[in-house]
Amino acid sequence: MGSGEVSMDVFRAILDSVEEGIHVVDPEGKTIFYNKSAARMEGLDASEVVDRYLLEVFPSLTVATSTLFNVLNSGKPISSQQQTYTSFKGRKVTTINSTLPLVVDGKLVGAVEVSRDITHVKRMSERIVDLQAELLGRKSGWEERSARGERAVPVLYTLDDFVSADPRISLLKTLAGKAARTMSSVLVYGETGTGKEVIVQSIHSASARRDGPFIAQNCAAVPESLLEGLLFGTARGGFTGAKDRPGLFELAHKGTLYLDEINAMPIDLQAKLLRAIQERTVRRIGETSVRRIDVRIIASISTDPAEALARHEIRPDLYYRLNVVFVSIPPLRERKGDIALLVSHFIRKYNREMSLSVERASDEAMTALQSHQWPGNVRELEHAIEGAMNLVDGKVIEISQLPSSITAGTTGDLQHFPRGESGFAFTMPLGESLAAYEMTLVRAAMERSGWNISRAARLLGIPRQTLQYRIKTLGIAQNSALARKRAER
Repeated sequence: MGSGEVSMDVFRAILDSVEEGIHVVDPEGKTIFYNKSAARMEGLDASEVVDRYLLEVFPSLTVATSTLFNVLNSGKPISSQQQTYTSFKGRKVTTINSTLPLVVDGKLVGAVEVSRDITHVKRMSERIVDLQAELLGRKSGWEERSARGERAVPVLYTLDDFVSADPRISLLKTLAGKAARTMSSVLVYGETGTGKEVIVQSIHSASARRDGPFIAQNCAAVPESLLEGLLFGTARGGFTGAKDRPGLFELAHKGTLYLDEINAMPIDLQAKLLRAIQERTVRRIGETSVRRIDVRIIASISTDPAEALARHEIRPDLYYRLNVVFVSIPPLRERKGDIALLVSHFIRKYNREMSLSVERASDEAMTALQSHQWPGNVRELEHAIEGAMNLVDGKVIEISQLPSSITAGTTGDLQHFPRGESGFAFTMPLGESLAAYEMTLVRAAMERSGWNISRAARLLGIPRQTLQYRIKTLGIAQNSALARKRAER
């Protein structure tokens, strides 16, 4: 076996081991490579795809709608484009595709498509070009493109997707709807799992920019050394190995750029971000000229903004520039009335996805769900219901099918309730029981901390503002002279 054959085997093995779906066709549209991830994603076997024409395997596509055929016909790459299609087996799939022409010695020999979410798609499509050059000794290049009219992330959510009956969420939706009518920057505050991106995408999808790109970037997910180039782009020669590549600001032109965990961004880079927002221009790393951009910025933070400012995690000038419209999402533990609604919502969702017919959670399971403090918020609740749906035997989710992290502290407490033939007997309605238990916990924390709200909030693991709100809502009073004296310190 020659060295060229070994190189091709290595190249194929690498492509077959990555998480992204990779599909390669020849100039006629016949598949010549189809990796395992693509097969899993589309519910097919490689033997059913390789050596067959693309439109035979995916009959819902046409030469005009297929991203692979568009690249074969134009010879130009397509980056981060949403595509929905159905295989010959009837499986419907929606993907975000980056598709590149394969050119050898100036001749188009096919096209390669990489399918996944925007963060991994962009990284993987660049990696594929570099692997091709290294293993086959071919020169690869990067062609700039305009992001006008392209979506980097599928906008899936609207305000109707935020499931809640809480009046605070109704006000939040009204505020978000009004913010969608303007170009102003928005800062969204909420703990992990509360649904910040649902609100952010909803603002974009309700705005005049809905047909423009929506690009999301978690500032904590990228190393500091890479984040500046990712945001502002790079110019060839700007640093060793740098290529001409647009940054997220350019890709989001005429659309929305969502920066999650903004306080995780390095302080020096925050200054450059502020300048870009104010001047509406960006300068790629290694360039001297600036490029004008038309981008709406929405940022989010999971830490109390006051605490982030106090710890110097975010520049005050950037904070005030972003905080033109402020949206605060209350955690799930503060809106326990939404739990039953959300449980029903997730049961319906996973009934559809898993072809089940679950009707409800048992009273015992609902008591456990209502008693839990939900540090992971709505995301944690959804995962709990999804996990239970994998274990359920009939039409009712039982407490034994919930995660132990939810039931561990609940089942012991429930043992103190007298049992009847049909289960637990309660001396008061569930809502009253939960309120009484919450009042007991808050009072205990306040007394243990000497009625110091900041210390009590740390004991309870909640923000200071949240504790102040709960004290007011529960009507807890400092009814001793000693407590009042301590609180005044």
